[in-house]
Amino acid sequence: MTRPSPGAGPGSDPGRIRPGTPVHLVLNRFGDEFGDYARYTPPGCRLVHITTPGGLPAVDGSRFKRPADADEPLEIAVVPDTRFETVLPVAGELAARWGPFAGVAGLSEYDLTTAARLREHLDVPGARPAFVHRFRDKPTMKAMVAAAGLAVPRFVELTSATDVDVVVERLGLPLILKPRSGAASVGVVKVRSRLGLHAALPAVDPPGSNPSGPETAGSGAGRFEATGFEAEEYVDGPILHVDGVRRGGRLRFVSVSEYVHTCLDFVAGAPLGSVLLDPGRRRDRAVAFAARCLDALELADGTFHLELIEPAAGELVFLEVGMRSGGAEVPFLHRDLFGVDLVGEAFRAALDLPPLGPLPALGRPPAGGPLSEGPRGEGPATGLAAPSGGWLIFPEPRPWPSRLVSVTSMRHRVPEIVAERIPVPGRVFDGTGGYEDVGGSFRLLGPDEATVRAAILRIIDGYRIVTEPLVPAGRSAPAATAEPATTPGSSPSRPVAAAG
Repeated sequence: MTRPSPGAGPGSDPGRIRPGTPVHLVLNRFGDEFGDYARYTPPGCRLVHITTPGGLPAVDGSRFKRPADADEPLEIAVVPDTRFETVLPVAGELAARWGPFAGVAGLSEYDLTTAARLREHLDVPGARPAFVHRFRDKPTMKAMVAAAGLAVPRFVELTSATDVDVVVERLGLPLILKPRSGAASVGVVKVRSRLGLHAALPAVDPPGSNPSGPETAGSGAGRFEATGFEAEEYVDGPILHVDGVRRGGRLRFVSVSEYVHTCLDFVAGAPLGSVLLDPGRRRDRAVAFAARCLDALELADGTFHLELIEPAAGELVFLEVGMRSGGAEVPFLHRDLFGVDLVGEAFRAALDLPPLGPLPALGRPPAGGPLSEGPRGEGPATGLAAPSGGWLIFPEPRPWPSRLVSVTSMRHRVPEIVAERIPVPGRVFDGTGGYEDVGGSFRLLGPDEATVRAAILRIIDGYRIVTEPLVPAGRSAPAATAEPATTPGSSPSRPVAAAG
């Protein structure tokens, strides 16, 4: 379905656009405020959208109130998915009406390659598939970082014919199996034994295993970018994430956080969060290392979310990087604490537009300035700036499907909480929520790293979700149970999901 945007008025006629007005094509799947691209678009630019049905209320203005002077999108096309084969003919029709486009943006991890292929096909400036590939394909990014003399986990690219003994000889045990181009630890498993590796390899990348992912450059219909797995050396140690904005080959903004549990722990049922590091040698070391990794990957302009491992001894180890904002509560916390919209900065960089505004140097909060109103309708975050912050999310409680009976609010028990989003009793959990429709999410601010970390641990200790399983008619349901806040035996540095 394609139609002019409601309210576009005279602008819906290509002949009525002022000559020289740049028109940008935007791929969208975001249904939250980050899909309201009018907030990021400077005067004098116009947008055309290709969106999934779930993202339509964000781009057509029906979900969020826009400023009176904001331009409506010239046209919105609704498509069932954002695979290249799906959007290419639609983009061609839109280009014939509104083009040539000045830029193409697709901010989701799963739309980066599609956007790059559209740029190439429509001859639009911006990153090409070969460049985006180094931020989507884990073996490629590790090889480039290693070539610059930086530490990376040893790895082996896998097929169903891979020899188990060769993999174990090269990497040792335990090891990590992960999709080459996955995200959010989907499909990632920790293998502890040869027997576990024997069992896992035949299941590597079955046909159709990633129907929602984007295609790789040059692939045929029905082929997706995550066509293959890698085995990776397991490196023990805390995992840090470095988030920031690069423009002109320089860091314009950067922050460093340490995970509380890991993304793999979250997939296995444990809560996931992170705490911003205090200024000091540890933080500076991570920033310098991340900058060298980005230099190796030649990222001159864009937002990034880079993960690294901090072993007990020795140098830092690169884990992976995305050419996008971090997920979960990362963009909201950065907007609260620093006034930096990482998604908006990614949008501006993708379209070669200037930054949204001045960026605080090296992740320092603005002195004494009020924080933004809490997004998602939670009300104002706080009236005072704070030097540190963090976030925490709980996965959907198991077993699936289940219905929420009760939940424990922590907002008045932990004063560092500035935003709490908890599900309403009656909500049904089916295991498809990912990092968005979760069992509870919290953002915190505090005077320092230690205070915020202690507050996160108090939430983990006290938060309870009581659910009842949903069962087919005619079967008796077990009693309602309280989901524990953490998985027994888990720790911040060791994933809990394992094979063998």
